[in-house]
Parts: sequence; C-alpha cells; structure tokens
Amino acid sequence: MKKYITDSPSETRAVAAEFAKTLSPGSVVCMYGDLGAGKTAFAQGMADGLGIDEPVTSPTFTIINEYEGTLPLYHFDVYRVGDSAGMAETGFDEYIDGDGICVIEWAELIEDILPDDRINVTISRLPERGDDAREIIIASEDQS
Repeated sequence: MKKYITDSPSETRAVAAEFAKTLSPGSVVCMYGDLGAGKTAFAQGMADGLGIDEPVTSPTFTIINEYEGTLPLYHFDVYRVGDSAGMAETGFDEYIDGDGICVIEWAELIEDILPDDRINVTISRLPERGDDAREIIIASEDQS
C-alpha cells in the first residue's frame, strides 16, 4: 500500500501519472471516493502517464471513454449504471480481459464482477489542510 498527500489537482495528476507508468496490459484500477474527491483528476493523470494527449473527461453519460496512448486506457464511470447487471451491455468483460488498462470510477457499485487481481485507489478530501488537499491510497488487491 502506498499513501500520498496532495495539495492541488495538478499534484494529484502527477501522482497518477507516475503510478500509470507502473501498470501493464490488463491492469484494472478501481477508484473509490465521494463525488468531487478527485477520481477524474486521477484518471487524467493516468492518461498523462500513458502519453495520451487528448482531453480526458468523466464518461458519466457514455459509461466508457477509450483513449490511445502507450497502452489503451478504458475509463469507466459506472455511477449511472448503478449495478453490475447493467455492465454486460458495455462489453465490460472484453475490456477487463483486454490489452489495455481499465480505470473504473464508482467501482463499489459493481464489486461482484470486479476481478480479484486489481488495484484499488481511494481518494479522500482533507478539508483541514485546504480545499484541494487529498489523501490518495493505492493498494494492490488479490482476493484469489
């Protein structure tokens, strides 16, 4: 487990960019945090680390955005899907078993279909430190 404290969105992105460089094809990154915690900023930083130049936005209404970099990045936001039953129509299984990196915002909504081998990223606000301060915990998980 690794823990980081950041004081701005750009620092959060920098942590994520370095983290992304450690990932390999098939990596699944599950994002946890309240609304506005910084999950999308972290995903943007991951894209930076993978050499993706295009703007990265939360796929709240499209459910998934695909980006091409040194490795493909598949960015899911499952908030509107609500549960694992709605994920089948997105082709979720093919992405999870694919050659890119999956980053999943609101992963707690689909816990029952997440792979055992994944990386959990939890982002929390630190209001006592400032409006933009965040604690980021990155933990590998293998429940098999």
